[in-house]
Amino acid sequence: MNINKRITVGLGLISFCFQMLTAQSNYPIVDTNVSDFYSDVNIISEPKISDAFYGQDATYDGNQTSYTDNNDGTITDQVTGLVWEQDMGDKMTYEAAFIKAEQSTLGGYTDWRVPTIKELYSLIQFTGQVKGQHTISRFIDTDYFNQPLGDTSKGEREIDAQTWSATEYVGRTMRNDKTVFGVNFIDGRIKGYPVVKKKTGNNNTMYFRLVRGNTDYGKNNFIDNGDGTVSDYATGLMWQKTDDGEGHDWEDALAYAEDLELANHKDWRLPNAKELQSIVDYSRSPQTTSSPAIDPLFSTSEIKDPNGKSGQYPFFWTSTTHLDGKNPYGSAVYIAFGEGLGKMHNTLMDVHGAGCQRSDPKSGNYNRYPEFFGPQGDVRYVYNYVRAVRDITE
Repeated sequence: MNINKRITVGLGLISFCFQMLTAQSNYPIVDTNVSDFYSDVNIISEPKISDAFYGQDATYDGNQTSYTDNNDGTITDQVTGLVWEQDMGDKMTYEAAFIKAEQSTLGGYTDWRVPTIKELYSLIQFTGQVKGQHTISRFIDTDYFNQPLGDTSKGEREIDAQTWSATEYVGRTMRNDKTVFGVNFIDGRIKGYPVVKKKTGNNNTMYFRLVRGNTDYGKNNFIDNGDGTVSDYATGLMWQKTDDGEGHDWEDALAYAEDLELANHKDWRLPNAKELQSIVDYSRSPQTTSSPAIDPLFSTSEIKDPNGKSGQYPFFWTSTTHLDGKNPYGSAVYIAFGEGLGKMHNTLMDVHGAGCQRSDPKSGNYNRYPEFFGPQGDVRYVYNYVRAVRDITE
């Protein structure tokens, strides 16, 4: 190779490395704020390495939340670089939210936008707790953000306080409903919500929290390492390229990830809720691309739905406990990379959208599951799949 070619190749490598380093700060994942430890049924003391339930969310510290109140109706997230509207005001239609963003001069800025689902999810904290329709504590930092409940005087439930994003579901939910993803900071979930109320034909109204700054937030930068791993240089996380092809209860999922040796690395773990949601590709779905909602660099097992029909994809466990129900310690967060299935009127359908986030029981009688739960008949499993993660350190 002559000297000019060597210089060109060298400069190319330097440029590539610089791009990887600079891109790494574009999409930092904010920690879930979880510090307590849980078994499948109780709160417990911190497990030691090789103990049952080691490797759960609180075992690992991420980017801790850091907000600044700008005293002008805005809040700056020092981790993500995003600036948020502090008070959402009243509920409004999907279209009205974009008009509001275009016209807003809050804090003296004119570049407000409706956040993507990944931007909005950066605000969730899993120290929140809900019991059925009633809130115990919110899934957002209420020292900085105004987060109303549903208006029970108007017949709403407390949990009817969803915040819509700008991310439309590429498929359809329920019975061909046009759907937009949102985060419920009262019950700690991502679901798809219909734009139009079927019963009345009126446009649905929900809360919106405007955002500005860091327009690269939520954009992945995947590199296939050719060794069974995929690196995301936008988040600084390395992922197991292929799931291991079988379901696990939560305890076993934690152990599997902790014991994994892959690509000469032994520091794998089960991702927390926000880490796993970061690799959802909301431009894909089984309905529209015949694939899971994840970049095609990844390989994902195909499963059959509860009716025995093929072409479905698993729920994936996270290390994050979801505090809900009579036993608030008994469920953990999952992300649905296939359809968010439920059974309504005895018909199995996509009720929440591929890319939704809910929770499943950590343990239970295998013969009892899947079961169907709640007003949308959500499919619930005990044995979900695993895609392990580690920090890019070398």
